[in-house]
Amino acid sequence: MSAFLLIPGAGGMAWYWHLIPPRLEDLGHEAIALELPADDPGAGLSAYVDLAAGAAAGREDLVVAALSLGAFTAVPLCERIHSRRLVLLNAMVPLPRETAGDWWENTGAPEALRAAARAGGYAEEFDLDTHFLHDVPPQVLARAPREQRDEAAIAFEEPCPFRRWPDVPTAVLAGRDDRFFPLDFQRRVARERLGADVQALPGGHLAALSQPDAVTSALLEGL
Repeated sequence: MSAFLLIPGAGGMAWYWHLIPPRLEDLGHEAIALELPADDPGAGLSAYVDLAAGAAAGREDLVVAALSLGAFTAVPLCERIHSRRLVLLNAMVPLPRETAGDWWENTGAPEALRAAARAGGYAEEFDLDTHFLHDVPPQVLARAPREQRDEAAIAFEEPCPFRRWPDVPTAVLAGRDDRFFPLDFQRRVARERLGADVQALPGGHLAALSQPDAVTSALLEGL
């Protein structure tokens, strides 16, 4: 059986993945939803990679999965350790030494968000409920942590600490209803940066909360 290391996006909360470990464990796998010190101005990507490497230590058959900004941790982690597979979910696919702050303009993410909003008839200006939570069931949101953490600026300013894309099979998953990183935008970025096709899944940006069964099935593919 495999071990799954699940890396969160901005805010660093393991809760973004919390519906996935029970499903994987029911099938006999091990699953670790990583908590990151996202609000620590002295942490940043290098510290995140160290924490992730510590969590991965001693696990032979490892799948690394990352949500959104979590790709800026997962990719350098996979350059540093051996993993069986890398799975990126609605992810910010980085280039070597790129900052997450520069990624937005480099990829055209703001323009893609606004164009999708105009086409979809919802607000162009970012709003948590509109762009992140619109498809997350109320019963899931009712169990959300009361305190949300803002990502410290250092995570967006530190160059992503890897030299070249790691030699590991990589799957790029994208939610069909993602309003933050629209599907067509994710397809373009994956093609331009990885020469890869995107596997479309149901759900929005937080698909691991809104569509946990579909995300679990996608994580298990190729094992």
